[in-house]
Amino acid sequence: MRIRALHSWDVTTSAASGIQRDLAARVVRSRSFSGDPQLIAGVDLSVDRLRKWGRAAVVVLRYGDLSIVEVRTVETGISWPYVPGFLSFREAPVVLEACAALVSEPDVVLVDGQGIAHPRGLGLASHLGLFLGAPTVGCAKSLLCGEHAPVDPERGSSADIMLNGCVVGRALRTRRSVKPVYVSIGHKTDLASAAEWVLHCASRYRLPEPTRLAHLAASGRIPSS
Repeated sequence: MRIRALHSWDVTTSAASGIQRDLAARVVRSRSFSGDPQLIAGVDLSVDRLRKWGRAAVVVLRYGDLSIVEVRTVETGISWPYVPGFLSFREAPVVLEACAALVSEPDVVLVDGQGIAHPRGLGLASHLGLFLGAPTVGCAKSLLCGEHAPVDPERGSSADIMLNGCVVGRALRTRRSVKPVYVSIGHKTDLASAAEWVLHCASRYRLPEPTRLAHLAASGRIPSS
C-alpha cells in the first residue's frame, strides 16, 4: 500500500495534540465506494514496553468467505512513550510499515482501536486512514470516551455512542449476551457501513476476523506470508 507523509512522528505531546485536531478536520465521514468490499484487512500491534519494541501485523482476507489472502508483520523499536489519547503516535509508524509491505490492496482496513470516537476526534483508525488514503474502521474492545444506552443481548443489537451531543460511534453486539465492541468511523466511510462490515466479519467470535487474526499474527502465532 502507498503511504502518505503527512507529518513527522518526532513531536512533543503538545504538538501531537495540535496535529490530531488539524487532521481530525480532514477525516471523510462518508463512504468512498458502493457495494461490498472485495478484500478487507485487519491490523494490530503487540508491544513489549520494557524492551521498547513492537511487532505490527496486517492480515488481508477475502470479504466473502473470510479466507486469508496475505499476512505481513514488521518488528521495530518504539520510541514514543505510552500516553493515553496519543497511542497512534506510538503505534501508527510500525503499523504503516507493515501496510507498506502488502502486495494486495485492501478495500477496507479494520483497526483494533478508535476512529473518531476520541477526545480530539483522531484515534488510531482515523490517523491510519489519512496516511493510507483508504477506508478505515475503528473496532475497539473498550470505550475510550462518550456514553451509550444499554445494548440488547441479541447479536446485531447496537446503541449510538454520544460525545458532546454528537454520535461518534456505535456499541455493537457481535455475539449474543457477550460484551459489545465499539465501532467508529476511521476514514472514508459512514457509521452504518462500518458496523455492517464489522458484524459480517464477526461471524464466530466477539472480534471481527481481520483484527482477531492480526492480533494472532502480531503475537507470533500466524506466520507472515
